[in-house]
Amino acid sequence: MAHMQRLFANLFDGWFQIHRRFPAELLDDMTAAIADGERTHLGEVRIAVESRLGPAAVLAGVDAQARARQLFAQLGVWDTEHNCGVLLYLLMAEHRIEIVADRGIAHRVQPHEWLAICAAMQASFAAGQWRAGSLRGITEVHALLAKHFPSHGKPRPDELPDRPILL
Repeated sequence: MAHMQRLFANLFDGWFQIHRRFPAELLDDMTAAIADGERTHLGEVRIAVESRLGPAAVLAGVDAQARARQLFAQLGVWDTEHNCGVLLYLLMAEHRIEIVADRGIAHRVQPHEWLAICAAMQASFAAGQWRAGSLRGITEVHALLAKHFPSHGKPRPDELPDRPILL
C-alpha cells in the first residue's frame, strides 16, 4: 500500500471501530481462551488490537509488521522463560494481522503456518465473524505451541496478561 493509501485508510477506514468489533464480552471470551490454551503448553500468547496508526507513523513508513515487532518488545512478549511468546497483532484500519513469535518457537514453526492463521482470521473478519475469527486464531496458535512446547500437564506460572489489549 502506498503511503497516501495507507494514510487514507488509517484516517477514514470504517473497519477500525474497535469497540464495536471487540466488545467486552468478546474480550472476556478471548481472555478465557488464552488462559485455557496456555495450560496445554509452555508458551505465552498476547493479543494487541490497534484501531489505526497515527499520520506521522504512516508517513515515517511504520507498517503493521514494524508496529507488531515494536509492541512485541514493548509488551515484553520476548521475555518469557522458554522464549516462546507469541504476539497476535491486528491493525484494524489496514485490515492487517501479524504474528510475531519469539526465537524459541520461531525456529520450530514454519512462516506459512503463521500466515495460514492470519489468512483464516482475515477471512472471518471480512465476513463479519469477529468472534469466530478471533477464537479460531487463538486456538490455532495454541495448537502450534502445544505441539512444539507441550506442558505435559505440569502447572506453570502465567508470565503475561491474558486479556487482549486495545490500542
